[in-house]
Amino acid sequence: MRLLRFFLACITSIGLIWLLAASLSVKGKPLPPIGSFFNPFSGFWKNAEPTTGTSFEDVKLPGLQGAVKVVYDDLLVPHIFADNVLDAMRVQGFVTAQHRLFQMDLTARKASGRLSEILGERTFNIDRTTRRKGLTQAAENDLIGWSKSPATMALLQAYTDGVNAWIDQLSPANYPIEYKLLDFRPEKWSNLKCALVTEAMAETLCARADDIDCTNALTYFGRETFDYLYPEWNPKQQPIIPDSGQWKDWHVFQPPPALEATGSIGALLEAEDGQMPGIPPLDRYMVGSNNWAVAGSKTKSGKPMLANDPHLNLTLPSIWYQVQIQTPQSNSYGVSLPGAPGIVIGFNENIAWGVTNVSHDVADYYTIQWTDATRMKYRLDNEVRTVMLRVEEIGIKNKPVFKDTVRYTVWGPVRFDHEPESPLRDCAWRWVASDIPEHSILDVFLQLNAGKGFGDYKTALTGYDAPAQNFVFASQSGDIAIQVQGKFPVRGKEQGRFVQDGSKWANSWHSFIPWDRVPSMKNPDRGFVFSANQHSTAPTYPYYYTGEFEDYRGRRIHDRLNATQDATLDTMKSIQLDNFSQKAADALPVMLKLLDKNALNTPQRALAEQLASWNYKFDADLVAPALFSAWVDSCYILTWDEMDVVRKANKPILYPEIWRWIDLMEHDSANIFFDLKATPNRETASEIVLESFKQMESFFLQNPDKLSAWSSSRPFAIKHLTMLDAFSRLDLHPAGQKSTPNAVSNGNGPSWRMVVELDNPVKAQGIYPGGQSGNPGSPWYDNMVESWAKGDYYSLLFLKSADETSDRVLAKQAFSPK
Repeated sequence: MRLLRFFLACITSIGLIWLLAASLSVKGKPLPPIGSFFNPFSGFWKNAEPTTGTSFEDVKLPGLQGAVKVVYDDLLVPHIFADNVLDAMRVQGFVTAQHRLFQMDLTARKASGRLSEILGERTFNIDRTTRRKGLTQAAENDLIGWSKSPATMALLQAYTDGVNAWIDQLSPANYPIEYKLLDFRPEKWSNLKCALVTEAMAETLCARADDIDCTNALTYFGRETFDYLYPEWNPKQQPIIPDSGQWKDWHVFQPPPALEATGSIGALLEAEDGQMPGIPPLDRYMVGSNNWAVAGSKTKSGKPMLANDPHLNLTLPSIWYQVQIQTPQSNSYGVSLPGAPGIVIGFNENIAWGVTNVSHDVADYYTIQWTDATRMKYRLDNEVRTVMLRVEEIGIKNKPVFKDTVRYTVWGPVRFDHEPESPLRDCAWRWVASDIPEHSILDVFLQLNAGKGFGDYKTALTGYDAPAQNFVFASQSGDIAIQVQGKFPVRGKEQGRFVQDGSKWANSWHSFIPWDRVPSMKNPDRGFVFSANQHSTAPTYPYYYTGEFEDYRGRRIHDRLNATQDATLDTMKSIQLDNFSQKAADALPVMLKLLDKNALNTPQRALAEQLASWNYKFDADLVAPALFSAWVDSCYILTWDEMDVVRKANKPILYPEIWRWIDLMEHDSANIFFDLKATPNRETASEIVLESFKQMESFFLQNPDKLSAWSSSRPFAIKHLTMLDAFSRLDLHPAGQKSTPNAVSNGNGPSWRMVVELDNPVKAQGIYPGGQSGNPGSPWYDNMVESWAKGDYYSLLFLKSADETSDRVLAKQAFSPK
């Protein structure tokens, strides 16, 4: 019996050891090894941080040339003071990694298609799509271009070495908690990963292309109707660079118009009824930003001011990391991308700069004419070309490696040839961010960081290719400027709008708009420059371009700035936090005018009266924004029921822009497109407006919890990178909406708000919805989130030296050569 109990005890112990060490799953979701995760010496307990006060040990850092001091303020922002730029970049890499290592790792993995190595099969399709887009090859090309400058590569290597110095001293007990949850360990950083971080941002900002959607719309409607429904210019728009006659004498080579769009939607009219895909995107513009600079003539202090708020996907930790870097060459403060050196948006003692997305289309699809079914050779003019094969080995946790072969043509990768039903199966993808850059994007921002005036700003930007950005500028000497900076193909009329014939080299990008002809503006008489992702220029600009442009924020910001006098930093903040919707101001009066009030019952009239008295502001405590949003969405979808036949066939098709739809309601209310195809009667815009109003009321009757203040009627969350609710913020109710300058939507919005006054000394305030630390157990993980949601800002501590006294100094850290 004693022997039996001994064996049972042994078996139980072995089973318990196995259970504690094994990676299990619950309902298909993996769990970390329980034993190591709950280990009191090395488990998740070690990731807790004290709620008050902190200290940092001094560091012996390999490769340093001299001593470096780091001062941490009460927001945990590191202020780095170094005697040379190499040391500054090395320490920037170290301190960024100590706060954001997992974020850096995940960003590089996603851009290189390596998520499945740690997350398993659930991210396989994401990885495969990324590999086929060619982001790793684009990053490799970045390094080829950057390597032209040994000085640039030395700075990049210093940053990478700093990251690895942090990784080298980590023990499993001190791994960020996500590594423990996902049961993997950090791997060494590399220069390629720095490039992948920048390509990840490029993918977000300039990789969209609706060529097939546009092609299908043209094929479905025909040229005359297409031109009527899809004009490329909103006449109410305020362009970034207005026409002041600056390009009237330009002699521009005009490529021939694009050839007839290729591809078709087949026999869509005979398609069988099936489950309709989800509702169309009512706002095509998915990422946006605002920036502007105001001349001293319009400010109370007489000094220029600059503001910037890039609208991006909101995550915890934040996409940005605040830092100040001082060397003998510069003293700059702002936000950096975790994983890349330098400061992207910020200011120094002399200048300030900010960016918004340009929104030009710089990604085109070309149909490939294969010579046979093997799809290994294709025709280009009178030649037969052979594809280049790139084998992508996709690692999958607990599964064999998947080998995917991607065909590359002169245009780029054939991204969808593994999907037999894809309308882009025989198309190659041409993307400007895949090209070998002429200059280093890192040099651009490092030169801006050290800039002293307008000349330095212009010199820095000449090396910037992609993703194209509207760089706004202000200087203490009084200059303001904006430049639409990027590498833009010289296009024929409508080239790039549709899928193009890839068997003809005439359809290629033969050249790019010269640097000196890229739109820009300096010190305009009106006293301000601005951008909000609207068109770069008026249509008179002699170079054709296409893209996805915002129509409403820019008009509102223009009007606010035009009326501004004696501006202060509070004025700048009020524009960033403006909840007025020009879209609502355009649409609602038209819809109310068309609405037949006699066909409404008493409760419906009350709703209409509530809308009629609304001030078009998406303020947090108002109910009218929820009513308007439901009504305008329903009305828009009802109008375009003609698209249903295409959508039922699971074919992508472009929907007319909101501004064009509003214009049709106002000036062509009897248009055939307001007729509902499912009814025997011929409806006009009035009937559509009435029916959609009743649908709106019905929705709120069925969902009474949605008929509430705007901030609580819509979903909003800032999710952790792993989408874990426990590490996310789900309890926020901010104001704003995508069509307002305060462009807050679910999971998207102002990722960094910054306002700067170029006085002496410089004054600046800023905030982002997160915190400096990536550790959910840190008090600096989400400490700024609630202030951001309320519209508050923090004063940015801009130190002149490491020894400067301030009650905001939290801790100091010394780095010395090893």
